[in-house]
Amino acid sequence: MSAWLACATSYSVSDYPMVPFYIFYSMFGFQRIHDLAWAAGDSQARGFLIGATAGRTTLNGEGLQHQDGHSHLMATTIPNCVSYDPTYSFELATIIRAGMSRMFENGENVFYYITTMNENYVHPDMPEGVEEGIVKGLYPLKTSSGAGKHRVQLMSAGTIMREVEAAAVILERDYGVAADIWSMTSVNELAREGSKIVRHNMMNPAEEPQIPYVTQCLAATEGPIIAATDYMRAHTNQLREFMPRAFTVLGTDGFGRSDTRAQLREFFEVDRRYVVLAAMTALADEGAIKRGEVAKVMVDLGIDPTKPDPTTV
Repeated sequence: MSAWLACATSYSVSDYPMVPFYIFYSMFGFQRIHDLAWAAGDSQARGFLIGATAGRTTLNGEGLQHQDGHSHLMATTIPNCVSYDPTYSFELATIIRAGMSRMFENGENVFYYITTMNENYVHPDMPEGVEEGIVKGLYPLKTSSGAGKHRVQLMSAGTIMREVEAAAVILERDYGVAADIWSMTSVNELAREGSKIVRHNMMNPAEEPQIPYVTQCLAATEGPIIAATDYMRAHTNQLREFMPRAFTVLGTDGFGRSDTRAQLREFFEVDRRYVVLAAMTALADEGAIKRGEVAKVMVDLGIDPTKPDPTTV
């Protein structure tokens, strides 16, 4: 990290045709050297920190010291650290291109923290016209064509996105619930933009109030909103005040000592079954379905109601 900081702070586009990239296990970044990351912000560094194998369920078997469920929260403490949690390669490429432009073309004194995963999965083509949304932090990844009686909005990022995509299939196939999927590439950027707008509206009472981007995106949609990530719920809960409707957050609070990714995601209650359960519970809470239907969902999915709270074991 100190080498990256030295490189980043002395960087000159005209003198050195290179951009600093520092790649590390995400848990060994902000967890271990947060003071140096703060110093990078203080010295107006530019460059990219890549937190590899990010999230609390990706490095199963290597112990709790490798499970990162909070680095994005820690990144929020540095005002000029711009952080993202992409799922797909086109998101990563778009973010890096935007970062290069912002830092080395526009000359902004910011640096980027981008988390990446170590799982093998198919990366789809980029949907048309989503570049701006990727950079802002949210865009519609998949819009359901189903004509179900009920509808929900599913939000995710990083490694749990694929669990959410699988949950959408279950909801539509087995329960007739149409599920739209939103890629939440940066909770932190959405929260910062929302906070800035709240302040702007407070300081300019005579003007027409502005509306945060995340609110604009979801206001025109239907159904409760469910978000699931590989990070503590406090991370995504930053967005709660900007949500136009009921908002349920799933996350990885607790330690987690399971031996496989699947077991960890079941332990933390962020796998596809719990996303389905959260969606059906939210529908029941607003009176769209009967609570008895939720109990049946738990039986269908094999969810044990006596399972210990993951924050307690």
